[in-house]
Amino acid sequence: MSVLNLQFQNVQRMLILMIVIFVIGYLAIALEHPLKIDKAGSALITGVLVWTLFVLSGADQHFIEEELLHHLSEISSILFFLMGAMTIVELIDAHEGFSIITDKIKTQNRVKLLWVVSILTFFFSAALDNLTTSIVMISLLRKLIDDKHDRWFFAGFVVIAANAGGAWSPIGDVTTTMLWIGGQLTALTIIKTLIIPSLVAMLVPLLVLTFTLKGEVTRPMKSKVLEHYIDPTTPFERNLVFFLGLAGLLFVPVFKTITHLPPFMGMMLSLGVLWIATEIIHRSKNKEGKSQLSVIGVLRKVDTASVLFFLGILLAVAGLQTAGHLAVVAERLDLWFGGDIYAINVVIGLLSAIVDNVPLVAGAMGMYEVTTLGNFSQDGVFWQFLAFCAGTGGSALIIGSASGVAVMGLEKIDFVWYLKKISLLALLGYFAGAGTYILMQSI
Repeated sequence: MSVLNLQFQNVQRMLILMIVIFVIGYLAIALEHPLKIDKAGSALITGVLVWTLFVLSGADQHFIEEELLHHLSEISSILFFLMGAMTIVELIDAHEGFSIITDKIKTQNRVKLLWVVSILTFFFSAALDNLTTSIVMISLLRKLIDDKHDRWFFAGFVVIAANAGGAWSPIGDVTTTMLWIGGQLTALTIIKTLIIPSLVAMLVPLLVLTFTLKGEVTRPMKSKVLEHYIDPTTPFERNLVFFLGLAGLLFVPVFKTITHLPPFMGMMLSLGVLWIATEIIHRSKNKEGKSQLSVIGVLRKVDTASVLFFLGILLAVAGLQTAGHLAVVAERLDLWFGGDIYAINVVIGLLSAIVDNVPLVAGAMGMYEVTTLGNFSQDGVFWQFLAFCAGTGGSALIIGSASGVAVMGLEKIDFVWYLKKISLLALLGYFAGAGTYILMQSI
């Protein structure tokens, strides 16, 4: 009996240690900037240690290995999808394809420009992804606005619009992509049910500023406008890569619907087509010029650290799910909020402003199983509202989303400045969008 007690105590200790390691890893990720430690490293260590402790708990090793491989197959499909998408977008950017849109903006009026930038970001984010869109839009703002604080203000709205735009598209946000690939939501349902709440989340703060913002922005001098590439492409090459790349990204949901194969297969097909197309149009160029515009050259620019971060954090969450921790959390949330799925998701959305929304959604996916009927079925209300809340809630703080962190890094935006100037507007949009979704469900 004493031996059994010791074994039980050992299991309990290891299971508690798993939670402790996860919390420490989570804090290291959230405090990435003060600690000056890249979150990818923290996530990878956390993911490996969680599974290591699970093995040391004395659980069936064969069972653990099977579960790990099962989760790894799901995680890999997400990672390959992201790698393909990021490569396509980088290839478009290398050909200056985004200038096709950005060069059309002429207005200097603050209100008009804010509307143009916000709407463009909103739909651009849905077609691409919120992180990439934010990077592209910051590049645009540097060409349009000279004053740093003016640019910060517009950059804050880029974060709001990018996150709102990403929430209603299966390829617009990592968390929405996860729910789509995981089978919780279908592409058509995401678009149909979330476009209006997401639009409200952007329009409410935009309307507030329409009545308070005055004046015009100052454009930078020509000498200050830096071009990304010394050797630009021809208009034909630029147009071809832009439209072919965009068509490839938009083709992915269609491919999945037709074939029922995992989305990364469609993304790999699109990347392969674009790869061959760029090889053909640049085959007569010299080696140096060709290397900047080829997929092989562009792959060096892909944010591999982000991919490894997703790998680490998703492994960690999968470990907690397999060990049964997330089932306990689900029970607690149901107990605290009386099973109110709206309250649970609103809280998850607000938490995503403090910590990364990827592990939160991954955790929710682990906590709740997809049922045949009801709110937790495929395309159920819980999953729809989770996609909205996790996607838009991160806008409340600049560190609450990948797009916010990217904008913060590019423009050196102060955390406290964002908190004072943008956070309240973002929260107004978030609660307005959430209220709109709940109202739509009650009608």
